[in-house]
Amino acid sequence: MRPELIFTPTVLATLFPPERTHDFFDALFGDADEGAYDIALAFEGYDADGQCLNFLLNLHERPGRCLACNLTQGLPEVFKRHPIINIKGLVEQINTLLGGDMVCEGWHLGRTIQKGRSVHCIPLQIKLKKA
Repeated sequence: MRPELIFTPTVLATLFPPERTHDFFDALFGDADEGAYDIALAFEGYDADGQCLNFLLNLHERPGRCLACNLTQGLPEVFKRHPIINIKGLVEQINTLLGGDMVCEGWHLGRTIQKGRSVHCIPLQIKLKKA
């Protein structure tokens, strides 16, 4: 399996389009412009031994906003349940893209990682099994 050929930047932007960030903040605050960050999905690789796909939900600070740790630390729990972020649906779409040799067995959102002052990341790990 060569997931790096499947999860291209174009496919990732289709799986998690920029409009989803807009809709998320519109639902939270009633105004999408109130959000402190934009969310983008990134593919981090495939662990063949562990049969695990690794993605990141990258939170990019918006100009003039502050991406503070206290703002992002609780997000994995929020993202797990939020219908607009829809991690379950995202995993179902990824499962479809795998083409049937491997299937998604389960998923997990990890703790928020601060990669820089203006970028925080939430790991998404998807456990696979043979179909």
